[in-house]
Amino acid sequence: MSKDNVNLSRRTILMATAAAVPLVTAPVYRAQAEGLEGTDLQRYQPVFFTAPEWQFLVAACDRLIPAEGRGPGALETNVPVFIDQQLKNGLGDDVYMQGPHKADAPATLGFQQTHSPQQMYRIGIKLAQQASQAAHGKPFQQLAPADKDALLTRLQKNDIDFAALGDATLKASQFFGQMLDDAKNGYLADPMYGGNKDMKAWVAIGFPGARAAFTEWVDTHNVKYPLGPVSLSGKRA
Repeated sequence: MSKDNVNLSRRTILMATAAAVPLVTAPVYRAQAEGLEGTDLQRYQPVFFTAPEWQFLVAACDRLIPAEGRGPGALETNVPVFIDQQLKNGLGDDVYMQGPHKADAPATLGFQQTHSPQQMYRIGIKLAQQASQAAHGKPFQQLAPADKDALLTRLQKNDIDFAALGDATLKASQFFGQMLDDAKNGYLADPMYGGNKDMKAWVAIGFPGARAAFTEWVDTHNVKYPLGPVSLSGKRA
C-alpha cells in the first residue's frame, strides 16, 4: 500500500466516521472501559479475545488505520482495547437478531447480520488465519505489511471463500466490515470507552470534544478554533 493510499484512506475514514450516522445502522457502543483511558497497549490483557485472536486483531487494526501519514494510528490510540472492551461488555445485545435478514436492505432498516459481533470475530479471525496459512504459510500477524494489506483487501472483496474454509454462515466481507466499523469507532470515540487514547485522534482532526459551550465562538468566522479537546470525564488534551 503506497503512502498516498494510506493518507487517503485515513482521511476517508475520518471524514466518513465523523459524519452523523443513524444509531439504527449498527450496534451501539456504550460499554465504559473503567480505568483504561490511558492504559499501555503492550501491557493490556484482553478480556474477550484469546491470545491468538488478539495477535490477529492488533495486526489488523495496525493496517486498517496505520501510523504512517497524517495523524496517529490505531495502535497509538488503543483501538484494539476499545474493540475488546465493547465485545466483552455486550456489543450487539440490544440488536434484534431473529430475522428475517435482508442483505441488500438500506442501512436505515438496521442491523441485517445473522451473526452477533462476537460471533463474527470468532469465526472471521479463525478463517482469515486459515487463509493466511494457505497463501503464505504463516499467520496474519507475521506477514509483511503489503501481504497484510492484500489479505485484508481479499476479505473486503469476498475474495476469500469462507464456505470453502468450512463455514458457509458468514461472508468474509461481513467480518471485514464489522472490524473496520469497530476500528473507526474506537479511533474517534470518547476515551472513556477504551480507545482514542489521550484524545490523539480528536487532536488530529481538530475536534473539540465535550466542551460545554461555544457561545463565545458563535459569531467568529474563518478563524481556527484554538482550544484542545475535552473528554467526557473532563480531561483535556
